[in-house]
Amino acid sequence: MIEKITQINNELNSFIWGIPGLVLLIGTGLLITFGSKFFQLSHIAHWWKNTIGSVFKKNSKSTKNTDKKSISQFQALCTALAATVGTGNIAGVAAAIVIGGPGAVFWMWIAAFLGMMTNFAENTLGIYYRRRNADGEWSGGPMYYLRDGLGRKKGMKNVAKVLAVLFSCFAILASFGIGNMGQVNKIVLNMESAFFSSVSWEVGGINMINLCIGIVLLVIAALIIVGGLRRVATVAERIVPFMALSYVVLGIVILVMRYDRIIPAFSSIFKYAFGIKAVAGGVAGVAIKKVIVQGCKRGVFSNEAGLGSSVMVHSASNVKEPVRQGMWGIFEVFFDTMIVCTMTALIALTSGVIDLNTGMAAAGTNDATLISQAFGSAFGKPGEWFVAIAMLLFAFTTVLGWSQYGSKAVEYLFGTKGVKVYKVIFVVMILSGALMTSSLAWDISDTFNGFMLVPNLIGVVALFPLVIKITKNYVDRNIRKKDVKPILSYDPDIQQEMEDALKQDQ
Repeated sequence: MIEKITQINNELNSFIWGIPGLVLLIGTGLLITFGSKFFQLSHIAHWWKNTIGSVFKKNSKSTKNTDKKSISQFQALCTALAATVGTGNIAGVAAAIVIGGPGAVFWMWIAAFLGMMTNFAENTLGIYYRRRNADGEWSGGPMYYLRDGLGRKKGMKNVAKVLAVLFSCFAILASFGIGNMGQVNKIVLNMESAFFSSVSWEVGGINMINLCIGIVLLVIAALIIVGGLRRVATVAERIVPFMALSYVVLGIVILVMRYDRIIPAFSSIFKYAFGIKAVAGGVAGVAIKKVIVQGCKRGVFSNEAGLGSSVMVHSASNVKEPVRQGMWGIFEVFFDTMIVCTMTALIALTSGVIDLNTGMAAAGTNDATLISQAFGSAFGKPGEWFVAIAMLLFAFTTVLGWSQYGSKAVEYLFGTKGVKVYKVIFVVMILSGALMTSSLAWDISDTFNGFMLVPNLIGVVALFPLVIKITKNYVDRNIRKKDVKPILSYDPDIQQEMEDALKQDQ
């Protein structure tokens, strides 16, 4: 039975994370990039100034929030990054290079460049179609713009409702697996390897070290998750910038120590972007298909652009303009992939484990420990400890972020009362992740994670003209200074509320 399930899941996973899924992802990114006239480049100074650039301003509206029913724009970004900056930024990138060669990094960049606009479109639609729930909090996400956006098109009402339900179901299942048990399992394995490798303590076949780590994680997570989105956002706002910047700074130190290998590393990325030719000795080369698939797949794994997951948190922002939160989506993908993943890639390529002349990894290379070894060779044992702690923080904040994704999906299906039950189950599942030995649960949740992109991108593509219309309206008003009526919400009451709020801000 297990073998049959594994076989079916492998087939589904290969399909959704293979050429069909990647064509849908890349195609959507291309559509919005060209439709918006390369917004991520043509208005780079504007979106930079109004996202991360605004954080450092005194009394910035991006960080300031007096509404107890919402979170600030910066908190929304940090919570989204908490869920996206995870094990994929370290082990995932290393795996892409080991399997697909240095050229995979180039395709990771391409996927991210297009993914910036996919994420932009998702967040813009998320804000435009959001509404307040029974507790007065903002609720938004793909299920809402599917039901209320796609559903308003002729003959699409029932189809849109089904797609919205499917997305919610996939999100809930993925939250238990890749957003919870899979992350916790990685935490436990890394902590055990870094700090308890010489300790052997089993009772009744249960690894007690893993159990103790699991219990500690369960208690901490419970205290944060049960407190709701505002508590999760507050924690994310403090942890995410610290952990990400620490990783990048130490990564820069390593690259400075290996400065002579940086240019050859970049050269190998472009040299092998279109495949690795077979080298002397009969070693098989890496086909172009594998290079592209590995790069795009790991890029999407890392930044989640196209899955529609982070929209559910971004929609809870106190922002008035849909496009403003869309721009935070651009920065989210930029920071996650162009900064953090690129840093990981360069650390791997300058480690000496990857032969830059052939693009092949040394025999016996373990992608799971490659980055840890790279830090260890630079800083000794403390370097390995740092990576273990970084993986702990990256993965744990991913758990926190995904708890909110699952909560919003449950809220859509069962209302706010169902969320309380979901949170209890979600927290308990942390212990299962700590003790999990089979990879099947991870693999199945990975498949459901991929399935989220299908209904989401159907909605994004169908509503693509609306995204362009909202974007043009924003550019006309805020950049070209034209006197036109703002487009802020599908709901007349919310539209008026946001218009009044904008006038107060002026």
